[in-house]
Amino acid sequence: MTIPTEIEKDIKTGKARYQTFQTGMGGQSVLIVPDNSYIIIFGYDYSPSGGGLQTFKEIQLQGQSFVDSSELIRPYETQQISFYTGQAFHPFIHHFNAETAPIDSGGQTFLVQSINTTPQKRGTYIISNANVAITVGLIQRVELNAASAIPVTDKTPNSLTYGGSAATPNVESKFSSSSPNPLDFVQPSLTDFLDYGLGGIPGNAQDQAFAIPDNVDGLIDASQQLELFGVTYREQAASNYFLNIHYALYTNTTPEALG
Repeated sequence: MTIPTEIEKDIKTGKARYQTFQTGMGGQSVLIVPDNSYIIIFGYDYSPSGGGLQTFKEIQLQGQSFVDSSELIRPYETQQISFYTGQAFHPFIHHFNAETAPIDSGGQTFLVQSINTTPQKRGTYIISNANVAITVGLIQRVELNAASAIPVTDKTPNSLTYGGSAATPNVESKFSSSSPNPLDFVQPSLTDFLDYGLGGIPGNAQDQAFAIPDNVDGLIDASQQLELFGVTYREQAASNYFLNIHYALYTNTTPEALG
């Protein structure tokens, strides 16, 4: 993980300390920020959940060009990490491929499916002078709530955008529909939504795409999900996620220019 130049200067001159915070397994962690201090999270390494899991499907390969992921593997293909500072919310989505390989056994062909759990790095710039809530989970599905043609407006010109085209993209997508307060992700934008002639704004509308905890079809706790493969998988380190956060700790109040 590359340290941003200005932060590296602060570390070298003693204005800040380089710190890491490593978490994993369970879906919720809190990074504690000391009193009269602030932190800048400038990146993280994510080793996803799902290592060592395999599903098998009996198939006939002749003429087959596409095989869908099994229901057990699919939730591990989309994993979400979010940071809540008390003042701002930052969600990040990661996709991991479900890889397949044919195996012949007893004259039958089986397709073995497993998650490619190669760790991923991501740079950030998150400032907080309060404790940071870190939430990790899997996303299995999102519901189409409404699809519509987009009209030509000053924000969606013809030919350059979907404005005026014959396409009918999602304009409302529902995350975590089984939770008490499901989220409606609205497009093209929450601001001026009525300009697109798409009707009233849903009750819990958001202009960012993210899931909230809901073990049915929202954000699923990764450690609990492992029990579907057997309770012992919950105890296997290779099957759980690990998240390592890189940040600089400043032991003084947040400067106005950064806050």
